[in-house]
Amino acid sequence: MPSSQPDDAEQRRVEQEARERERLLALARQEAANNEAARVEAEQKEMQRQEQLRLAQHEAARQELAREEAVKKEAARVEAEREELARQESQRQESARREHERAEAVRLEAEQKEMQRQEQLRQAQLEAARREAARQEFAKQEAAKQELARQEQLEAARREKARQEQARQEQAQLEAAKRDQAQRERAEQEAKREERLRAIGRQLDQEAAQRDAANRSPGVSGLRRGWLFGRADPNADLVQYALVMGRKIEFNQSFDTVRELVKQPHVRPVVTVAVRADGSVEKVTFVTSSGVPALDEAVRKVIASQAPYGPFPPALARQYDVIEIRRTWIFDSAIRLE
Repeated sequence: MPSSQPDDAEQRRVEQEARERERLLALARQEAANNEAARVEAEQKEMQRQEQLRLAQHEAARQELAREEAVKKEAARVEAEREELARQESQRQESARREHERAEAVRLEAEQKEMQRQEQLRQAQLEAARREAARQEFAKQEAAKQELARQEQLEAARREKARQEQARQEQAQLEAAKRDQAQRERAEQEAKREERLRAIGRQLDQEAAQRDAANRSPGVSGLRRGWLFGRADPNADLVQYALVMGRKIEFNQSFDTVRELVKQPHVRPVVTVAVRADGSVEKVTFVTSSGVPALDEAVRKVIASQAPYGPFPPALARQYDVIEIRRTWIFDSAIRLE
């Protein structure tokens, strides 16, 4: 179908050129007839007027030239029109060809795009199927992993339970060993404590004998005396009184009186302070000297500077007239009684 259009156009162009040639020939014949009539008229006029004939011939020749020039121009114009028509027809045919080619290219491109779309759709379907298969495979693997993890958790829980049971048994064995060790240590400590108590008893017996000898001396009346050589005693009032007394000495900020003295080599002095029921100091006894006489004397001054230490509580006063409190004196950044 598209090839028949150029044939029809060519046939119309040929027919149009034939009609144009016939028109031009008719014009030429008409022109020739007109020329012939003019020539006859000219000859008649020449016969009548010789002078006018020459001028008429000259004018006729000029007009003939003009007409020929006009014919040539008309022929050139017709040829130009024909060529323009041919050029336009050629352009039209070229445009039609290009349009056909463009339409064909568009069709081919559309077909290619459709093929690409179909291929993409097929690839997308394949990819979707692949992803679905991968998802299902991943789901299977994940389920297998979860099952394996669950089994491992169960196994770990079983092992942990066994470990805890073993740890419990080991802990029980360790506790039993610790209890046995503690019992042995308590027995050893008890033995050491009994030994210390026996040593303290022997020392107390010696001190009591010394006090009895002193009490039997002329001019000394018998006094009820109590002793606290450590931190613990069944008599809570005695322990509390000693604690208050010790704090008073520790908190009096008298360390400046011994600051320079404690720079000398010394040992920690052990001091027994005998306090009467009214809080006054009866005597100060050094069980262990510091080794620095001036430091021992400074300790005596500190004890004396804080007296009196307050009367005994009523319950304590009903038991004792004098209590002897023994402490170890420590000098670091302050005075501490141990």
